[in-house]
Amino acid sequence: MVATMVAGAQYGTALLWAAVLGTVLKLGLGEGVGRWHLASGTTLLDGWRRLGRWATGFFGVYIVVWGFVYGATAMSAVGLPLNALFGGLSVRYWAMIAGVVGLVLVWLQRYHVFEKFMTVLVLIKFASVVSIAVLVGPDLGDLVSGMAFSLPQGSTVYVLGLIGGVGGTITMAAYGYWMFAKGWKGTGWLSMMRLDNAVGYLMTGVFVVAMLIVGSTILFGQNLTKSDSGLLTLGTALGERYGDWARLLFLVGFLAVTSTSLLGVWNGVSLLFADWTRTIRLPHGRRAEEAPVEAVVDDEAGDGEGYKARAAERSLPFRGYLLWLTFPPMALLFLDKPFGLTLVYGVLGSVFMPFLAITLMLLLNSKRITDGRSGWLSNVVLGASSALFLVLLVTDLVERFG
Repeated sequence: MVATMVAGAQYGTALLWAAVLGTVLKLGLGEGVGRWHLASGTTLLDGWRRLGRWATGFFGVYIVVWGFVYGATAMSAVGLPLNALFGGLSVRYWAMIAGVVGLVLVWLQRYHVFEKFMTVLVLIKFASVVSIAVLVGPDLGDLVSGMAFSLPQGSTVYVLGLIGGVGGTITMAAYGYWMFAKGWKGTGWLSMMRLDNAVGYLMTGVFVVAMLIVGSTILFGQNLTKSDSGLLTLGTALGERYGDWARLLFLVGFLAVTSTSLLGVWNGVSLLFADWTRTIRLPHGRRAEEAPVEAVVDDEAGDGEGYKARAAERSLPFRGYLLWLTFPPMALLFLDKPFGLTLVYGVLGSVFMPFLAITLMLLLNSKRITDGRSGWLSNVVLGASSALFLVLLVTDLVERFG
């Protein structure tokens, strides 16, 4: 949301092609994550363990540091629209309330309730942003010209940010747990998974195009900082142009966006951490197949209707990571510029996407996979993702340390 708004304000619709390319690449990665879970019957953590301790070691360090910094980022992002909508408290304290509410909702929820709640939020954010894009009246000619490959001067970082930022990073690895929660197991579910993944990223693509339209139409020529507070600038501009109802519509959509980002991470990345603790406890030489995925996710009734007893979501690692996401990061809310941690977070964020793309390519072409093995199209997409995200990593490192 931030990346597309800033790119639109800076370059109009000239970088539309990058947002669409990012969506296509993430669709390929999401399909690869889902296919590994269904075809192997194990999780990504099991796959990374097969590649060597370096993979699980890297991920363990990454998820701890990432969670600490992202916890503060997510809570602040929810606090901004709450402060703009209701006032009363500063963003800092609204952020703390949002974190605790997210903790309670995820701690107590059952998957089918969580899924329905998230679906409502997704529909709200999608409808609000698309409605605003229609309201501002996009120029169809500009949209068509924006699909022609072009690199305006100084736009390389924006292009890489759009490609890398669309459609999630670490949360993509959590997709398999949510499939298992719905009872999707085995390659018989591949077509359903692909449809599910395609619909999700089609909506993502429409969403980012809508944000690019809004940014290029309302804020074109403004030099916005890359921060969530810049989104409030957009809300104010909409209110001045169309009336307060447009500002409120945008803020409600903004709140839905940030709430799904918080809740999705509180649930999905906590599942990843619980699975990581299970994986590293496996005795040396023991194969992941001997420690079935039911050790991570458990459907006691076996009826495929979701969890009746979710072992992972009641486990100490899951709930411990939930607490880690919520309370220690609150200290960062009292710092104006936690530069050191933000630096580490940015670098690790750049590292994860090539890590995911490269390891998926290795796993989906391994002997472990027979039905569901990668074909040429999947290998092209995963290979292109690996190359582009490596370029993003190098560019990010040069920009930060150069």
